[in-house]
Amino acid sequence: MRILLIVATLISLPVSAIAQSCGGSFGSFIQQMKAEAVSRGHAASNVDQFFANVRQDPKVIRADRAQGIFQMPFTDFSRRLISQNRLNAGKRNGQKWDSVFDRVERDYGVSRGVLLAFWAFETDFGAVQGSFNTVNALVTLSHDCRRPELFRPQVFAALELFERGDLDPARTTGAWAGEIGMVQMLPEDIIANGVDGDGDGEVNLKTSPADALMSGGKMLQSLGWQKGQPWMQEVVMPRDFDWSQSGLETWKSASEWLKDGVKPRSGQLASSNLDAAILLPQGRNGPAFLIYPNYKVFFEWNQSFIYVTTAAYFASRLEGAQVYNVGDPSPALSDAQMKSLQQKLSARGHDVGGIDGILGARTRIAVQKEQKSLGLPADAWPTRELLDRL
Repeated sequence: MRILLIVATLISLPVSAIAQSCGGSFGSFIQQMKAEAVSRGHAASNVDQFFANVRQDPKVIRADRAQGIFQMPFTDFSRRLISQNRLNAGKRNGQKWDSVFDRVERDYGVSRGVLLAFWAFETDFGAVQGSFNTVNALVTLSHDCRRPELFRPQVFAALELFERGDLDPARTTGAWAGEIGMVQMLPEDIIANGVDGDGDGEVNLKTSPADALMSGGKMLQSLGWQKGQPWMQEVVMPRDFDWSQSGLETWKSASEWLKDGVKPRSGQLASSNLDAAILLPQGRNGPAFLIYPNYKVFFEWNQSFIYVTTAAYFASRLEGAQVYNVGDPSPALSDAQMKSLQQKLSARGHDVGGIDGILGARTRIAVQKEQKSLGLPADAWPTRELLDRL
């Protein structure tokens, strides 16, 4: 009776008020989720069936907390993800599904190398799609108070997929964060961008490469991908470059960078008229890239700077780019040193996005600002010297 009273009270609340809840008793949390689902117009019988066997999954939380791979520097991370076997597999799959990639490029403007890169990194071309129960994963992450605003809406999207007959709460599996299928899409993205690429009347992202690739292409277009535009090319930097001009904060036309002494490592500028930025994943002595607006769309797929940069580079390799020039970058800071650096930057008023030991985009911006104020080369690559100076 008490539970029924709680549910009745929650149904009377605005959805926005209910959606603020996370943590606490998992059982009570499920009752809140069910009440919100009913308040959104879902039939109570469907809601009961959808949540009937939901369980909290501690393995999901452990996976969410254990993402140390993103602490690796770009050269190490990219070498780990990009093997010759994966390159060969990418070329084979590009040829095997050539007609599908042609349709993706025609309908959505997304270059095949980009989708091949995501297909490779997300599931190794469909071979490893994850064994986590999707509903359990989404509900567990919604209950957890670290990022409930991201995962809670996905639970209700999964409920909608269930009502359509496109998701089985007991059997549908995928990644620990609730993504489903060969290119790992969340339920909201499947609803908005799912495409029946093989013409069988269904959208099956787990077993149909045509469905998965067409859906991925449509999603990238919806995220802002611009047809026919480049995303990245390797460049050679002049020795006297103003390194504070590098990074994701400074954009100007590629032709202006050319006037500043920045040169393509091979060939010509991918586009002289587009705005571009200078990306130095490991500082002025490491690989250097000119990135274009389409590069920013990668961040709409994944928020990790190192993942995004590696995916963009791999996409260019799949379309014929040469292996980057490693250079001689300064050694990366250890996990403890990086966390110490982030603490010092945070104490100086910088938003580093959390003390996690990961050199993400916000930490890079903070590093570059402090380098500039200290008279160091402001290339956004943290060194032991910077740590000591701070």
